[in-house]
Amino acid sequence: MSEFIPPAKPIIGDEERAAVDRVMRSGMVAQGPEVAAFEAEFSAHFVPGRPSVAVNSGTAGLHLGLLAAGVGAGDEVIVPSFTFAATGNSVALTGGTPVFVDIEPETFTLDPEAVAAAITPRTKGILPVHLYGHPARMRELEKLAADRGVALYEDAAQAHGASLDGRPVGSFGEFAMFSLYPTKNMTSGEGGMVTTATDDIARRVKLLRNQGMERQYENEVIGFNARMTDIHAAIGRVQLTKVDAWTRTRQQNAAFLDANLQGVVVPPVADGAVHVYHQYTVRVPEDRDGFVAALKAEHNVGAGVYYPIPNHRLPSLAPYAPGLDLPVTEQAAREVVSLPVHPSLSQADLERIVTAVNTVAKAGA
Repeated sequence: MSEFIPPAKPIIGDEERAAVDRVMRSGMVAQGPEVAAFEAEFSAHFVPGRPSVAVNSGTAGLHLGLLAAGVGAGDEVIVPSFTFAATGNSVALTGGTPVFVDIEPETFTLDPEAVAAAITPRTKGILPVHLYGHPARMRELEKLAADRGVALYEDAAQAHGASLDGRPVGSFGEFAMFSLYPTKNMTSGEGGMVTTATDDIARRVKLLRNQGMERQYENEVIGFNARMTDIHAAIGRVQLTKVDAWTRTRQQNAAFLDANLQGVVVPPVADGAVHVYHQYTVRVPEDRDGFVAALKAEHNVGAGVYYPIPNHRLPSLAPYAPGLDLPVTEQAAREVVSLPVHPSLSQADLERIVTAVNTVAKAGA
């Protein structure tokens, strides 16, 4: 059988290894000049004019961003249930309440009408997720937040370089979080980046990540140890020089699948949106799990299911959503399959993926 094609794959090259070695030789391993340079370069690359703050994980970025934006006990933040649990977890960790609402079937992102219906006097903000690398409906959500007097935040964990109407994700909310986990569109090995609308929020995130202090031993607030190391920042700086080319390859690979797949529902792209395809996610209306198993067993092609259990059904988060019914979310959780489009794929790999999907889909029809 042909070599296994994984659904996702981190790309680490000689340049990243050399950057790590440079830091190790310098003796400055903890948060230092590499982190500061990475923050400036990340801002210039993805969200010009906005400060960025590096932290040790995407989840830490969401948590500290929410705290810096003033979310706390008694506050509600509206979030999608169809996402990784870190989104809802981060709200809960502030002492606030995640309020789960339904998504749109096409883009898998927050439905603005559902958001509008969920706003209460306790609503502090709205936290859309740019899921799979497709921007949420930020035009409508931005207007809704302004009209109703609530804040707008962004979970851009999977959306490095995505945009809507020429405006980059990460530039809409009071803060946005980008994940730098190994399988994201770019990585620092592990980490996250928080981009902020103001220097004030950026400063609060910096305080919170470093035990509440800007100057050593002058702790201003209760904080955490959520610092990024210079080792991780050095990797991220190298990846910044490569991510645009990788994104173009992801988009080209997605276009090839769009044109050739049969028997599945390929992902649409909204007008004005630039999709960066962290995941290329199709729908399989019948026997999704059997479809995924057959791709691997019969064709050695990997596929991921992101996410099989909606947040409002998880034992950890279900207490925040007793009796909640989110039909579009539930359907997506039953049907989604993410196929490989990562930049390390060859043309032969793409053709194998198409053959595998079309064969398995036809057999199950």
